[in-house]
Amino acid sequence: MATSLEQALDAVSQLSPEQQMMLVEIVRNRLIEARRQEISRDAEASIAAFRRGEFQPQSAQGIITELQNFLREDA
Repeated sequence: MATSLEQALDAVSQLSPEQQMMLVEIVRNRLIEARRQEISRDAEASIAAFRRGEFQPQSAQGIITELQNFLREDA
C-alpha cells in the first residue's frame, strides 16, 4: 500500500498547483459523499430495526448517559 500511495503522491506532484487543488477538492467531496451514503445506510437499517420492534424505549437522560459513558470509554 505504501508503494501505491507513494506512486499516487508522485503523480500528484507532477500536476500544476491549480490541478492539485482541484484534486484535493474532488477527493474531499467524494469522501463527504461516501460518508453521507454510509450515514444513510445506517439510518435505513436503524429505521428497519425500529419497525421490527428491536429497540426498547429509553428516556432521553438514559440515552445521554449511555452516550457519555461510550465516549469516555472510547477516549
